[in-house]
Amino acid sequence: MPTVAVSDLASGDFLLDVREDDEWDAGHAETALHIPMSEFVARYGELTEAAPEAGRVHVICKAGGRSAQVTMYLRQQGVDAVNVDGGMHAWAASGRPVVDDKGAPGEVI
Repeated sequence: MPTVAVSDLASGDFLLDVREDDEWDAGHAETALHIPMSEFVARYGELTEAAPEAGRVHVICKAGGRSAQVTMYLRQQGVDAVNVDGGMHAWAASGRPVVDDKGAPGEVI
């Protein structure tokens, strides 16, 4: 499974958050696209519309388990996808900004 550390992500990298709505609402990376894993197959078209055509999709969840599953699925579809090691826990621990659903400072739950 290809993985990338949070420290290796650049500010313009495409980030897909697959956590559930309550987790997203509490705190997420500001520029991430949100498609919960539980709805992912049905909403797959949203990803193909939003993701850069020749770019990489960086998949993140709370700790890395769900995002690993979605990364494997995307790779089977021919998408250049990688799992973000440590998920949003690592994101927040590295000092990257986390915002809530209103854009205020958020928390990872």
